[in-house]
Amino acid sequence: MPNLNRVMLMGNLTRDPELRYTPNNTAVANLALAVNRRWRDQQGEQQEETTYVDCEAWSRQAENINKYLNKGRPVFIEGRLKLDQWQDKDGNNRSKLKVVVEHFQFIDSRSAEGTSPVRSTPPQRSGDESGGSGELSQAPVSQPHQAVEEQDIPF
Repeated sequence: MPNLNRVMLMGNLTRDPELRYTPNNTAVANLALAVNRRWRDQQGEQQEETTYVDCEAWSRQAENINKYLNKGRPVFIEGRLKLDQWQDKDGNNRSKLKVVVEHFQFIDSRSAEGTSPVRSTPPQRSGDESGGSGELSQAPVSQPHQAVEEQDIPF
């Protein structure tokens, strides 16, 4: 039977990304996303709930996320679910789901240091996907576009 592990989320960062490097000098960024859901209940009252999702980005994507995104910024993330399992200090089994970012896109036009936003492309995995030993390689990110004047916008 075929399997599918695909997640698409759009929300705001709840904190600044945390960038670290593995012993092999591979960048990894941890970030948290708040995704809001709004609906009307049977009485017609507006309801809202917020879901907080932990995410993890690797390699060049991790560095771009850390460089251009900060708390409160909206972002669109595509990725896959990953289950982390461990034992806490009391010997209890613990687990946590998180999203491994495979692609992201800025939602607003704002960007750090006055540069144009960067669009990420999905990483290409070399080696066996199931073994986890393949390394991520990032497709090159295009150079920022030149500024567009207001009169150049067709609407």
